[in-house]
Amino acid sequence: MSDASRFGRLAWLWLAVLVFVLDQGSKQIVLQVLEYGQRVTVIDGYFDWVHVYNRGAAFSFLAGESGWQRWLFAAIAIGVSAVLVVWMKRLKVDETWLAIALAMVLGGALGNLYDRVVLGHVVDFILVHWRDVHHFPAFNLADSGITVGAVMLALDMFKSKKSGEPAHD
Repeated sequence: MSDASRFGRLAWLWLAVLVFVLDQGSKQIVLQVLEYGQRVTVIDGYFDWVHVYNRGAAFSFLAGESGWQRWLFAAIAIGVSAVLVVWMKRLKVDETWLAIALAMVLGGALGNLYDRVVLGHVVDFILVHWRDVHHFPAFNLADSGITVGAVMLALDMFKSKKSGEPAHD
């Protein structure tokens, strides 16, 4: 059995590490440069840096709870991360797109997991809005990795090779 088949697409774990390092590095900059709650305009009316915490999950789901959610979301992240690594190990050599998607989600999950376990909350700092009227919830690079990876996974489901139909050019 060759190393490639024994380890699947685990070589793509470097991408998960990169997402994790970029996420944690950017959060450290935010923690050192911005006071909690501080907001700095980058593109007036559209994009700001902000220093906020999220004790919940996506879109602050369960953020107002007493603290038990921290460990629930940490446990979910650990379980999902283990599943992603096993999934990556089982990928075939031609499933690079899927390996990249899984690595992106894994790196993001680990970045937010670190925050939850070590800090007790996730540091968010990217704020996209429309003229201070419509705000997308603040997020971070880990969330971006998870989102990009999830979109890639969704697109993978629609690839013609998965459905058994011939590709159309």
